[in-house]
Amino acid sequence: MNEELRKEIEQLRRQKPKALKLRYLELFGEESKSSNQAHLFRRIAWRLQALSEGDLSQRARDRAAALAVDVDLRLRAPRKFWRELAAEPRGPVRDPRLPSVGTVLQRQYRDKTITVKILVDGFEYDARRMNR
Repeated sequence: MNEELRKEIEQLRRQKPKALKLRYLELFGEESKSSNQAHLFRRIAWRLQALSEGDLSQRARDRAAALAVDVDLRLRAPRKFWRELAAEPRGPVRDPRLPSVGTVLQRQYRDKTITVKILVDGFEYDARRMNR
């Protein structure tokens, strides 16, 4: 990549989405549906490099088209996927190594019995059950 192109791409990195959309219109001949700065920057930088260095060869384009014909392209996930996703419980997944909720743990420490009950959000210390 030549130095002039590198400088132009660096200037693009600092531009606002509105300016990038105008540059996109100049390069592609159509308005961008996206206002995402990162997306616009990447597309414009790619186009500038393609114009400067040369685009894909016709052989590469033909090969990509042949590969794309064989692919089962989905634009949306199947409905079953969304139903299964909605059926799963929300929130953090509990570590299977931890005791389940409601479990009571007891340990002897010197001459005392310490009792702990596992709750959803933490643990409960039961001082009444301690032997003195």
